[in-house]
Amino acid sequence: MSNNSVKGRLRLYQLIVLAVSFLLWYALTSPTLLPAIYFDDANQAAFFFGEPQKVLGRVWDWFSSGSIYEHLAVTLVETMLAFVIGTVFGLIIGLWLALSPTASGIFDPYIKAANSMPRVILAPIFSIWFGLGIWSKVALGVTLVFFIVFFNVYQGVREVSPVVLANVRMLGASHRQLLRHVYLPSATSWVFASLHNSVGLAFVGAVVGEYLGSARGVGYLILQAEGVFDINTVFAGILVLTGFALALDAVVGVIEKRLLVWRPTAGETERSI
Repeated sequence: MSNNSVKGRLRLYQLIVLAVSFLLWYALTSPTLLPAIYFDDANQAAFFFGEPQKVLGRVWDWFSSGSIYEHLAVTLVETMLAFVIGTVFGLIIGLWLALSPTASGIFDPYIKAANSMPRVILAPIFSIWFGLGIWSKVALGVTLVFFIVFFNVYQGVREVSPVVLANVRMLGASHRQLLRHVYLPSATSWVFASLHNSVGLAFVGAVVGEYLGSARGVGYLILQAEGVFDINTVFAGILVLTGFALALDAVVGVIEKRLLVWRPTAGETERSI
């Protein structure tokens, strides 16, 4: 069976799971079905869990009217800035400490202490430092993205085989050539593995920051809906954020395939075995 047919079958199964999930959601919140058995008031289930048709209708209204675009643009800008800045700092500092045992020994306890800190509690401090604009949300997102990228880069560089290093040094490679042809390729796969997780955390940083103080953004829309107990709008905002997080993750996956052309695919690995 070809890889395309396997992928097509997997996509079909994924769509079936999604359709079944929405049908189950509809059944559990419809006043005329299961909630009528388990709730004294048949509308209680819809109040607590929303109704999928109304959630999808709210998403459609947002995009058809264009009212969501301003808020979505703010959240996406915050997310992308946090994602890029956190990734760059994580990559640079991870390489530096991995290649410098002395600096690593000095900063190791401080890195571990900062990583163990619940970064969400920094959000009010960032609001004071950077104001209620986008930069307080970006700062929070950076703290979430940085440590994931940092530890993956650090581990990727440290995992380079000593035999490979010895052989490359015997061939007369300079420090710059070692960095370009050995350390960076070793760390690249670890970096992209971390980026798939970092996308979601960048969104978390942006949305949590918007919860604490903002006048725009999808997190602001969700907060306003929670204030009036509009659970359908809350789920609609979550659905929109999830969709764009998946889209950004797919972009990362495409870039990963283009940059890691040397890595064999699953099909190639099976054929070689």
